[in-house]
Amino acid sequence: MGAVWGLVLGVGLCLVWWSWWPLPQDARVRSDGWHARTADRLVLAGAGAVTPQGLIATAVALGALVLVVALGLTGSPIIALCFAVLASRAPFALVAMRARQRVQAARHLWPDAVDTLASGIRAGLALPEAISQLGERGPRELREPFVLFAADYRASGRFGDCLDLLKARLADPVADRIVETLRLTRDVGGTDVGHVLRTLAEFLREDARVRGELEARQSWTVNAARLAVAAPWVLLALLAARGGNADAYNSAAGVLVLGVGGGCTVVAYRLMMRAGRLTTEQRVLR
Repeated sequence: MGAVWGLVLGVGLCLVWWSWWPLPQDARVRSDGWHARTADRLVLAGAGAVTPQGLIATAVALGALVLVVALGLTGSPIIALCFAVLASRAPFALVAMRARQRVQAARHLWPDAVDTLASGIRAGLALPEAISQLGERGPRELREPFVLFAADYRASGRFGDCLDLLKARLADPVADRIVETLRLTRDVGGTDVGHVLRTLAEFLREDARVRGELEARQSWTVNAARLAVAAPWVLLALLAARGGNADAYNSAAGVLVLGVGGGCTVVAYRLMMRAGRLTTEQRVLR
C-alpha cells in the first residue's frame, strides 16, 4: 500500500506542477472542442447545470466506488480494476443515451415550432415577439428555452445577446440555423424569412421521417451488438463471485487474458458504433 500511496502522491505533484505551464495552441483547441461537445451533450440530456468537469468527477468517483466494492467481493485487483473502468464509463454513456433520446424526440417537434414561428412572422409580429410566443404556443417540450428568452429580452432588450443565450440553452444545430436566420433578418432586413422557415419545416419533416425509418431498421442490430459486447463481462462477474474462481486471473496469464479481452471489447464496440452510426448535423453556427 505504501507504494500505491507514493504513486498517487507523485501523480498529484506532477499535475500541480503541470498546471503552471500554458498549454500549446493545438491542445487548447482540442480541449475546447471536447469541452464544447460535452457541454452541448449535457444540455441535450437535460443536465445543463452539470459541467463537463463535474461529469468527469462523477465518473471517477463511481469508478473508485466500484473498485472498492469489486475488490471486496472478488479479492482480485485486476478484475476489480476492469469493472471500475467499465463503471467509470457509465455516466458518459448515460448522458449520451439521454441526449440521443431527447434529440430524437425533438426532431419531430422542430417542424411544428418552425411553423408556429413562421405564422407569427406572417401575422406581423416583431421578431422578439414571434420567438417569445413559442414559449406559450410552441411544442410543450421546447417551451422552456423560449420562455427564458422572453424573460431575458424583457430584462435587457438586447436581441443579439438573448439569441446567443437561446442557442446555448438549446444546443441544437436546427436551432442554430433558425436563430442565425432571424438574426440576419433583423440586421439586414428581408421579406423572404417566412418562405425560408416554411421550406426548412418541410425539410425537417422529411429528414425526421427518413431517419426514423433507418433507426427502426438498425435498432435490433445495434442492440444485439451491445448485448454481445456486454455478455463476456457479465459472465466474468458471475464467475468471479463464486469462490476461488477469481484467483485464476491474479496470475500473469489471467492479466493477459483480461487485457486482450478488454482491448477486443473496446475495438469491437467502436467498430460497431462506427458501422451503425448515421450522419448527424454538427453545430457549425455555434
